[in-house]
Amino acid sequence: MIKKAEDMVKTVKPQMRGGTGQATVTDLLNADEYTGSARLIATITLEPGCSIGEHIHENEEEIFYIISGTALYSDNGRNGTLNTGDSCICLAGQKHSIANATESETLVIAAIILTL
Repeated sequence: MIKKAEDMVKTVKPQMRGGTGQATVTDLLNADEYTGSARLIATITLEPGCSIGEHIHENEEEIFYIISGTALYSDNGRNGTLNTGDSCICLAGQKHSIANATESETLVIAAIILTL
C-alpha cells in the first residue's frame, strides 16, 4: 500500500491535552489501513510556543521521534531537551508532555501510540 501526502488527514487540535496553542496531527495511516496494535501513527506539528499538555498513558505506550526542531520534553516530571533525530518513549502508567519552546522554528514529531 502506498499513501500519498495529499491523502493524509490533518486535524488541528487546539490546546491538545491541556497544552498551549494548537497541534496539527497528520495521520500517516488510519487504523483501518493496518492490522497491528497501534492506536496512532502520525506526525504532530507544533509551532513556536505551542505544546501538548501533561497526560498519562494507560494500557498504551507512546513513542516520539523528533523529525525537525527542538522540544522541551517532560518525562514523569524530569525535563529535558530533544533535538532533531532524538526519540523518547512514555510507557504505560507514565506521564509526559512536549513543547516547542523556540521562538522561530517549527517542531515536527513522529508519534506512534501502541496499545497493550
